[in-house]
Amino acid sequence: MKIGDKAPDFTLPNVDGTKIALGDLLGKNKAVAVIFSCNHCPYVRGWEDRMIAIQADYAGKGVQLIAVNANDPVKYPEDSFEAMKQRHASEGFNFLYVRDESQEVARAYAAERTPEVFLLDNTGTLRYHGKIDDNYEDAGAVKAHYLRDALDAVLAGKTPPVAQTEPQGCTIKWK
Repeated sequence: MKIGDKAPDFTLPNVDGTKIALGDLLGKNKAVAVIFSCNHCPYVRGWEDRMIAIQADYAGKGVQLIAVNANDPVKYPEDSFEAMKQRHASEGFNFLYVRDESQEVARAYAAERTPEVFLLDNTGTLRYHGKIDDNYEDAGAVKAHYLRDALDAVLAGKTPPVAQTEPQGCTIKWK
């Protein structure tokens, strides 16, 4: 996907047992951040608290984060749907966490990394793609808040100051 492209729709199972449809999220929110994620990746773990903080800070502004786990659970059992449910509960995730068992959604988005952000406006148009910020290891050392800056711009009806960054993280574990 390129900036300005329409995002492929999907419906995936959430850890709470419901089905989540991207189209429904777009209809209820001003922006949706689709973040390819997983349980085991140290980059994801480094950014998880910031994902929670972003969801908390922006939920009232009409923003929804949805983490999509497409990793192969046979090769990586810690990324199974049951393990996702446990991690969601133990870490207190306030964002949606869905399973892409077939890996079709990850392929449709051409996602390669965890975490990898695809920020969509309310029409499903890709407005930002890349990483959450410039330092997964140390939240206190962050100098560039890419996702927050992109969210602020989209919510203001403007173009994000940086629309693309190189995703940083583990590779998606393909079947």
